[in-house]
Amino acid sequence: MTKKMNILLLPGDGVGPEVCNEADKIIKAVANRFNLNILIEKDLIGGVSIDKNKTPITDEVISKAKSSDAIILGGVGGPKWDNLPSTDKPEKGLLKLRSDLKFFANLRPSICFSETSGASSLKKEIIEGLDLLIVRELTGGIYFGEPREKSTVSAFNTMIYSKDEIRRISEVAFESAMKRNKKLCSVDKANVLEVSELWREVVDETSLKYPEVKLEHMLVDNAAMQLVKDPKQFDVIVSSNLFGDILSDIGSMLTGSIGMLPSASLDQNSKGLYEPVHGTAPDIAGKGVVNPIATILSVAMMFKYTFELKQVSAEIEFAVKQALSNGYATQDIAQSNSKILSTEEMGSLISDYVQ
Repeated sequence: MTKKMNILLLPGDGVGPEVCNEADKIIKAVANRFNLNILIEKDLIGGVSIDKNKTPITDEVISKAKSSDAIILGGVGGPKWDNLPSTDKPEKGLLKLRSDLKFFANLRPSICFSETSGASSLKKEIIEGLDLLIVRELTGGIYFGEPREKSTVSAFNTMIYSKDEIRRISEVAFESAMKRNKKLCSVDKANVLEVSELWREVVDETSLKYPEVKLEHMLVDNAAMQLVKDPKQFDVIVSSNLFGDILSDIGSMLTGSIGMLPSASLDQNSKGLYEPVHGTAPDIAGKGVVNPIATILSVAMMFKYTFELKQVSAEIEFAVKQALSNGYATQDIAQSNSKILSTEEMGSLISDYVQ
């Protein structure tokens, strides 16, 4: 029996509880198959926390998160809470969690499974075989920059990055590139933003430690265009919080469905917050149709990065591929010959394959 792994499950809002139920199944299936000692605890974040506790995240949940080994999150937010002041919105709970636990490095892979390439809006030959990793800085930039203000006639936000913040996310990106194809594209807006000028300078400095990695700089507007035009030209992309947020959503849709894309947010010691890219999807919440694969693949990333159990991670990924290759699909990735499953059915099937 291995040492105990403490996992905090924060389902959140919208489809979050539905996909987290399936993540729970996968974790238990893995624990059973590999004889792992895993303790799962659940708590509130986002809108449901506002409804019960009058705050998007309580100090108690932050404390539980700090004492856990890893966190699985469903999603936060929805129309019910849209009219709250910006300081009280559900998303503030997630931002506080990321900030307080120093989850500065967001890894978002975009991998196109051959079985789902037909679901993409792009031609099959453009996206088939795509394996791209976007490394997004997560705790700095315009989302956290002060001062910020809104009045009845104007509003402003501040984009701030220190050299240390840029250097540490650059090192994560270069290390990731070293483990892949030794190719890194740094995305900025250095032609008009001073903060991007500094970003580019620090990335260049960091590159001297990684002479084997081929470094390219690209302006964010061109990068967005190139992602759609020829995504397989990229291997690893590193970018700031705002730009990385936008580019990773583009990257997610290249694969056919945002319901297929996992993510990991890591601190300096590889403790992680793992969540699907798709958010709360309030339009389909409660219908049992959301694709749980993004969350299940986030669980696979958890075992790979935080617990360093690569075999466990690979088995989860293989179980997903097995389900897809056998013709099973949720409605978002369904093709003419697919056997369509509900959220719960897909999670149970993949869990069975894991075991």
